[in-house]
Amino acid sequence: MTRPADLAALHAQAFATSWTAEAFADLLDQAGVFVEAEDGGFILVRVVADEAEILTLAVRPQARRQGVATRLVQAAAGRAAGRGGRRLFLEVAETNDAARGLYERCGFDTVGRRRAYYADPKGGPAVDALILARVLGD
Repeated sequence: MTRPADLAALHAQAFATSWTAEAFADLLDQAGVFVEAEDGGFILVRVVADEAEILTLAVRPQARRQGVATRLVQAAAGRAAGRGGRRLFLEVAETNDAARGLYERCGFDTVGRRRAYYADPKGGPAVDALILARVLGD
């Protein structure tokens, strides 16, 4: 499942505001970008120099709480380290308790905050993004 249309379709199942197939195609054309996927989901990562960033992680609703996200994060971390990444970063909505719990279990720590980063699709106040990071290769 690495075709942009497939990634966009799954992303739409996972998020209220999803990315288009064209957006995925553009990202996959960039140097250092890779996807790890399994039936229930995928993770998209970019490695530049010695830093890696999780661009998005999407899991089908019916596949959640079955270890899919954990397996994808761990596989992506290993692959990013293999490409020279020394730290793996991501941004997560401060209000996304499930994702924050996942990343904490995967060894990420909060290293920063972007105030009012995520717009509320329902028109409420914007939500802060927490910047999380973990060391790779240890």
